[in-house]
Amino acid sequence: MADDGTILVFAPVPQLTVTVEEPGEVTELHVHPGGQGIWQARMCAALGASVTLCVAVGGEIGRILACLLEQENLRVRAVTRDTGSGWYLHDRRDGARDEIASHPGFPMGRHDLDELYTTALAEGLRSRLAVLSGAAGPKVVRPEVYRRLATDLNTHDVRVVADLSGEHLTAVLQGGVAFLKVSHEELIDSGRAESDDEDALLGAARQLRADGAENVMISRAERPSIALLGDEAFTVQLPQLQTVDHRGAGDSMTAGVATVLALGGDLHEAVRIGAAAGALNVTRHGLGTGHRDAIEELATRVEFTQLAAC
Repeated sequence: MADDGTILVFAPVPQLTVTVEEPGEVTELHVHPGGQGIWQARMCAALGASVTLCVAVGGEIGRILACLLEQENLRVRAVTRDTGSGWYLHDRRDGARDEIASHPGFPMGRHDLDELYTTALAEGLRSRLAVLSGAAGPKVVRPEVYRRLATDLNTHDVRVVADLSGEHLTAVLQGGVAFLKVSHEELIDSGRAESDDEDALLGAARQLRADGAENVMISRAERPSIALLGDEAFTVQLPQLQTVDHRGAGDSMTAGVATVLALGGDLHEAVRIGAAAGALNVTRHGLGTGHRDAIEELATRVEFTQLAAC
């Protein structure tokens, strides 16, 4: 078992993100590595974790991504894949986020997956906790990879935190998850919840626990989140702040929870920090970014309200 604070972030297929903005009289072009796992890894590092990021990159886009990842405050283990990495181009000159074009990346072949899995497993076994993040498209990485990785890590006492959807969520639950973050939209879209009211979502959280998640947190955009921590259920009211960009809030929430758990904190503290990290992220243009002192201060303003016992 690794020392406290060591986290593997499994981000199998990062994307090259290109954004055009016009905050003043000058048009700006921003080029960064992105995708769910990248944003989660950034926030984990900002909160004080020692992060190893495990990715696969390929093609012309992959070569650019590999160079950009070297500039991140992360330890990166990159596997070169035979097929090309994904990307997107967004226009934010009018203040909204308009997608001009995108590609999730080509599906990973067997040899690529074998190399990525071996690398991720080795790094996971050296870590205290692993965050398993998803891809931009459901066909890029096979769901079975998540079941296998979660199972193998749990077998060797590495805690697993996940934020996945669809078949990938079902697969990782079969392997076992210490903490699952999921959005209410995903639960409704997948048929796991009939509506977004508290009773329906709490029922879905209980079923997720029965399916393999020890603890569950359901984000609900601007409404209070729902947390099922062991046998206790709560609503979690995030601090209210002005929104610049709502994207990435859920990923920051997951990263905050993972970091506290990796550093030895308890579940309630983890949820407070996660909620605060998600709240702060919406005030910034950069996804998965924020200052630790601001997050810790906001965490004191997170409110728990206990719901009916399970």
